[in-house]
Amino acid sequence: MPLLETPPDALSDIYATSLFEVCQSSGGDTAIEETLDELTTILELARKDAAFNEFLASRVLASNSRAESLRTVFEGKISTRTLTFLLLLNEKERLGHLPAMVQAFHAKAQDAFGRLEVDVHTAGPISSADLDAVRDRLAKALGKEVVAHHRSDPAMIGGLKLRFGDRLVDGSITTRLRRLRDQLDEDGAARIRARVGEMIDAQAQAESD
Repeated sequence: MPLLETPPDALSDIYATSLFEVCQSSGGDTAIEETLDELTTILELARKDAAFNEFLASRVLASNSRAESLRTVFEGKISTRTLTFLLLLNEKERLGHLPAMVQAFHAKAQDAFGRLEVDVHTAGPISSADLDAVRDRLAKALGKEVVAHHRSDPAMIGGLKLRFGDRLVDGSITTRLRRLRDQLDEDGAARIRARVGEMIDAQAQAESD
């Protein structure tokens, strides 16, 4: 069973909040950055190495055996803070949920630093100048430092979509066409209903005459 690549939920937020508070009390912004970098690196390794991924997520492996291996692999290579967090997740059999917890921790870090991570979706490649223009406009509108990441989405016809946190701003042509189609469908159905009503009324009138 691989690590669960799911969005943050209430449980992951609880663990991320606890870790964030530990970082704030033990080193402030430096500790937050260090812990985020370490956890992100561990996740990247798990995504590239199937055996390591299985080691973290497996429910067959006894937690005490995995704890010993975690210490052997990471002790002296990552902060005691991050290792303690991994050992806690192992003890609670929550290591499989690490990706969602890291996402939640990442969001808290960006918010604390006054930064906003934004995914910019377009149908194809865009120039760095265009991406910078989007970033600068968002930064001015939102009053935050914006870190923009471009994502190509071949399903889009044109325009762009912006995703930040749980918000989606969809200005794609595909979406506008879909809305137009839905509106036409609704209008068409309304006209049919009206026409049927007119026919029934006319028939009723004819019979009464």
